Amino acid sequence: MTKTPRSPRLTFALHYLQMIVAMVVGMMVLYPLWMLATGNQPADAWVHRTDVESLVMATTMVIPMAAWMRLRGHAWRPVVEMSAAMYAGFVVLFPFLWLGAIDADGLMLLGHVLMLLLMLAAMLARPGEYCGSHAHAHHPHTSTDQEPA
Repeated sequence: MTKTPRSPRLTFALHYLQMIVAMVVGMMVLYPLWMLATGNQPADAWVHRTDVESLVMATTMVIPMAAWMRLRGHAWRPVVEMSAAMYAGFVVLFPFLWLGAIDADGLMLLGHVLMLLLMLAAMLARPGEYCGSHAHAHHPHTSTDQEPA
């Protein structure tokens, strides 16, 4: 019995969903470790700053998402692009936080929304990368991180 191939749109949507699941798992597993490691610091310590906390939270999501992309056979370049998109969702909001235009809750809410939108934009910028099957695929440029000519 042969399997009917998935449509590129479904493959794209499933890839996006898989990355989000990996991110949620990372947040649930890794972020509590950060809280455990920094919980005894004074409330005004740098580790409790909202901007620092948002970068740590992004990191707890980037690590498993990047691992999932590599497991699926993506080269380093799209993994780094996706990771940068995830951090950018928060970093672009830092000036608004520092100026008092948004508070910690606003940064976390807007940062997560922007993260998801920027991830989608990164995927849409390279549809061929996300619409096909990469499961354990071998990319000739994976080990050198160079794009094919």
